[in-house]
Amino acid sequence: MPSVREEKDLPELPLERYEFSTRDSERQTEAQERMTRTCMRKRGFEDFPLRPARPEMANSLAMVAVAMPSYPYGTLDLDGARRWGYGWEPAPSRTDARWPEGRAVREEEQEALYGRGGKRASGCANSGAERLTEGVRDKTRMYTYVSERSQRLDKVIAKDKRVREALDTWSDCLESKGVKRYRTPYDAFGDKAWSRGNDHGGNTDRSAKERATATADVECKREHNTAGVWWAVREEKQREDVARHKDTYEAVRADQNRLRANVKRVLGER
Repeated sequence: MPSVREEKDLPELPLERYEFSTRDSERQTEAQERMTRTCMRKRGFEDFPLRPARPEMANSLAMVAVAMPSYPYGTLDLDGARRWGYGWEPAPSRTDARWPEGRAVREEEQEALYGRGGKRASGCANSGAERLTEGVRDKTRMYTYVSERSQRLDKVIAKDKRVREALDTWSDCLESKGVKRYRTPYDAFGDKAWSRGNDHGGNTDRSAKERATATADVECKREHNTAGVWWAVREEKQREDVARHKDTYEAVRADQNRLRANVKRVLGER
């Protein structure tokens, strides 16, 4: 069982070997954008940008659905908890320097890009995605099987005696530090008292009470190795699931490798 104090202490889980990495996703996006631009230029839009600017309305909408850090263990960053509670340091949004946005899509480009009369298959945006999945045996399975298995397993794991005992100990520890008792780290993270909502763009108000709670949350996890126990049970259950459904997991990996090969070809790599 690992001793987990920070997120970097979490070893890889068995199902992670059957998932696309962040780097995989970035490369897929890059390849699809290149193909879309090539397609648009072939249709006569010579100055179509690699990454069109998003509509102004989309840029202004606050994204309130916030993912809990270090799922499902909750925040493990003690310094961040002390400073920002269950939120984060407010900072102006910045365009990714690697992929600066170009101009917005023009009205006369809409049909070529998105298809005629809602028929996406005829649009350049869809054609790029289709090319990347050439040779893939089961696209739905490739994209959803592992995440669905992980979600099912996590429901079982949450009821495991070892995890329940670890969370009960964590809850007792919170009370001993003078903060509210929560059943799970998700409950602590999502407490409505932190005023997470549209006015904050998904961030919290980072009150003294919130910061004290988040600090106790992380300290208790460290004192009792809550995340380490939880990780060990997840590792056990995932390893058993991979052994039980080995053929399907390997089929998913094979399709992922076919997609990676297509991406590599589009990016001009050998």
